Amino acid sequence: MQYNHTAMADTPLVSVIVPIYNEESTLLELLERLRRAPFLKEIIVVDDGSTDKTPDILAEQHDIIALRHERNRGKGAAIRTALQHAAGDIVVIQDADLEYDPNEIPNLIEPIVQGKAQVVYGSRFWRGLPKDMPLPNKIANLLLVWAARLLFRGRITDEATCYKAFRREFLQSLNLKCERFEFCPEVTAKTLKRGEPILEVELQNYRPRRKAEGKKIRWTDGLEAIWTLVKYRFRD
Repeated sequence: MQYNHTAMADTPLVSVIVPIYNEESTLLELLERLRRAPFLKEIIVVDDGSTDKTPDILAEQHDIIALRHERNRGKGAAIRTALQHAAGDIVVIQDADLEYDPNEIPNLIEPIVQGKAQVVYGSRFWRGLPKDMPLPNKIANLLLVWAARLLFRGRITDEATCYKAFRREFLQSLNLKCERFEFCPEVTAKTLKRGEPILEVELQNYRPRRKAEGKKIRWTDGLEAIWTLVKYRFRD
């Protein structure tokens, strides 16, 4: 399938997809940051079976699209659910834990707006690894970058970044199957295997969160991610 790479309108609609699971402490601040960020947006939050006050908080937000899984299915499943409701020209993935700053989204989407790319990743590692990131996470991220380069010749510096932006039609065409954190390697593998380059922009405001602060991803998810890259390298 071919896509038109011509520049979009000056004010494209951006569908910001927020998969969330038990993040009551950061949800309201995240939504306020998203509302204030300078771009035209629709905010789609998928509550992935939260057992804290997340559902109650979302019920009071009348300017967003709030969806819910009755049981926890995983980040990838939440993103796939949200994609069914997305109307934007561009889709951006946003975690709910405040590691990523919504004010960086305009810079993230600019290459797509200008017609220079269909896929853009925000790199946390443009100038090296963040000093506050736990060592196991650093190792897992480096392994993922090298796996993507080896398997797909993808010249990227940050495969597992949350901040990924896509032209909506392109992302929907990838026929995603992911359920959990393997969204990142699946979308990376399918994009590069299709021959579509991934453009990167530097993230300047990334703040790593630690396990004690509620970070959910583990080093074992890195192993699953590497397996996912390998799997989609040799599977249609």
